[in-house]
Amino acid sequence: MKCIFCEIVSGRSDASVVYEDDDVMAFMDIRPWTSGHLLVVPRRHASGLADLDAGDGAAVFAVGQRIATALRRGPMRAQGVNLFLADGIAAGQEVFHVHLHVVPRTAGDGFGLRGMPKSPSRIALDQTAGVIRSSLT
Repeated sequence: MKCIFCEIVSGRSDASVVYEDDDVMAFMDIRPWTSGHLLVVPRRHASGLADLDAGDGAAVFAVGQRIATALRRGPMRAQGVNLFLADGIAAGQEVFHVHLHVVPRTAGDGFGLRGMPKSPSRIALDQTAGVIRSSLT
């Protein structure tokens, strides 16, 4: 199965490119949540975060931050920016090449996270932290 983002990075598929360097490419999302919504991808294929080279991940986020700053300070005048990365089907990942969504925000734009936050006890939070901590490699 062909990876559409690898096709874009290689120049075999079209994209509206915002930024590119030796490590990453940023281009407009073809199904934007808001005007200016774009994706930052590593040039090297990584299906998910577990496969992502740490240097490539750092480069993706550094470029995402740079673009987010430009969206707020430049002519787009975004009032805020969301950075979103889905890792896995349950998280909503649809294209299995790591990509960071950079979503410019304005009041009333209709985009947002939907869900009901919980208020667990400190004991429950400490237990969960311990489980996660023991899984770190």
